[in-house]
Amino acid sequence: MAEIVADPAWMRRTILDARAAGRRVGFVPTMGALHAGHGSLAARAVAECDDVVVSIFVNPTQFGPGEDFDRYPRSLDADCRLLEERGVRWVFAPDAAAIYPPGNATRIVVDGPSRRFEGEVRPGHFSGVATVVCRLLLAVPADVAYFGAKDWQQTVVVRRMVRDLGLPVDVVVCPTVREPDGLAMSSRNAYLSPGERARAVALHESLEAAARLWAAAADVAAIERSMHDVLVSRGVAVDYAAVVDPDTLEPPADPTAAAVALIAGSVGSTRLIDNRPLPARRLSS
Repeated sequence: MAEIVADPAWMRRTILDARAAGRRVGFVPTMGALHAGHGSLAARAVAECDDVVVSIFVNPTQFGPGEDFDRYPRSLDADCRLLEERGVRWVFAPDAAAIYPPGNATRIVVDGPSRRFEGEVRPGHFSGVATVVCRLLLAVPADVAYFGAKDWQQTVVVRRMVRDLGLPVDVVVCPTVREPDGLAMSSRNAYLSPGERARAVALHESLEAAARLWAAAADVAAIERSMHDVLVSRGVAVDYAAVVDPDTLEPPADPTAAAVALIAGSVGSTRLIDNRPLPARRLSS
């Protein structure tokens, strides 16, 4: 049975003791409402580590005004059953006051890769993400932390923060897990009505179009127009559709180097994001 832990100090002592005994500890930070994508992160951590912690904490500081913090799905019992099936040893489920003590006045601000895209659409979001990830890593001082590639910009921001602050943890980014029709698994997919769910596959179709055009040596501007057009044709309200450098998230300096296609938009009232890595390519002369 996975042990549920709420006290950050107890969690930290336990992890440090495990590591001192020579055990490799893996950590998967989540906001709960777990699905097969989260399960794949936990399974990989269990395969590569001696002990695994999964945190479940709906972080209030990464939600902006009018966003879905209050209605974000919460299903601790079901989440714990999924994690137990994957072999997770500890579920770290702290209260908000344990992560943000009364009177707390400190936030981490990440510049660089946080400026564009989600950073523009959701001001303050990445400050909340960086702050909670740093706080969780202090409570769970694991050897390695696992993140999903679906939130590509988040993984770039977290890796940047870990490097800049010299945090002693390896960050592993795992592939996106998808539904049979290609829609990326997300806790927010539960908000979609049947009709909206059918339209949401446009995100995957947009990325497939980007991959085809990229392989056909199309220029970045043409690829971005195609991505946008696919989304609009299926009734997705587009926030952005861009091809960027996978590490800086700036426009590609070299059109032959590896890149990543990023998209975000709303289907009805549900906002979804996705991405597709694009390999290095050769352009005809």
